[in-house]
Amino acid sequence: MISSCAVIRMVLITYHYSLITIHRPFIIKNLSTIVSYKIHEVSPYINWIYFFHAWGFQPRFAAIADIHGCDVCRASWLTSFPEEERPKASEAMQLFKEANRMLNLLDEDFEVKTIFKLCQANSQDDNLILDGITFPLLRQQAKKREGGPFLCLSDFVRPLSSGITDTVGAFASTIDADMEGLYEKDPYKHLLVQTLSDRLAEAATEKMHEYVRKEAWGYAKEENLTIPELLVEKYQGIRPAVGYPSLPDQSINFLLNELLDMRQIGISLTENGAMYPHASVCGLMFAHPASEYFSVGKIGEDQLLNYATRRGKSVEEMRKFLAANLQD
Repeated sequence: MISSCAVIRMVLITYHYSLITIHRPFIIKNLSTIVSYKIHEVSPYINWIYFFHAWGFQPRFAAIADIHGCDVCRASWLTSFPEEERPKASEAMQLFKEANRMLNLLDEDFEVKTIFKLCQANSQDDNLILDGITFPLLRQQAKKREGGPFLCLSDFVRPLSSGITDTVGAFASTIDADMEGLYEKDPYKHLLVQTLSDRLAEAATEKMHEYVRKEAWGYAKEENLTIPELLVEKYQGIRPAVGYPSLPDQSINFLLNELLDMRQIGISLTENGAMYPHASVCGLMFAHPASEYFSVGKIGEDQLLNYATRRGKSVEEMRKFLAANLQD
């Protein structure tokens, strides 16, 4: 069941912004920051669960990444599995070994690049205004059994009516495009590079976000988290990427490109907003202590029409980008 737009905007979260200290970074308008990382700098931030998932392994096999390199430790890890699962665990062990060997090879010639910008920001209803560019967003619309607010990412930013400027970060990360063409005649190695490339782009984003929170933006200067804690998002704030359930419209990439000029790190966009190189990610960074990940879920025709109007696009064009969010 879908609630009407009129109803969902009556049930909003009201955050007590007066109780929140705003950490304002030193912002130079229209200036983005590029940070390049050597592969060995970001490889500790790889989320191996997703790497192994891409190869058809269940999450428990990714624990090999936490095992010390000694033979005794590996043997102990292997015998911790039921006998019928040990062949699969052995495969995971071999894949991890080959992945690390490939990372060492890639480290000789390639880098991972990130770009971010800390924008002057305010919300206005379901829009974000970042450095003067309006980002229309979507709000949850499916009825909730327990009641409660219908969330939109704009909820986590000070409203324009407050008269106080807030901050939102925009970011993009990508691999060296030449990596995508490696080992094209060797399907196994080519797939290995592809799956590692996806993880490296995400790992660079994780490392960059840590730097932003603690230094560039500085709203979490005292943060002292381990990498495993970072990977389960123990930090303050959220970092939804375009394509995430809270930011499902891929065409938002065009607006982010206006902010960031992603060509500076080698990212180009197709006519439908897809990024090249394929191992690329972009999105937004929020600092509000109550910000949370959520899924927009299904929306109604009324919100589709409203969103298309705010985007300055036809309903049919936006229907193409939001097909997964529309009612059946």
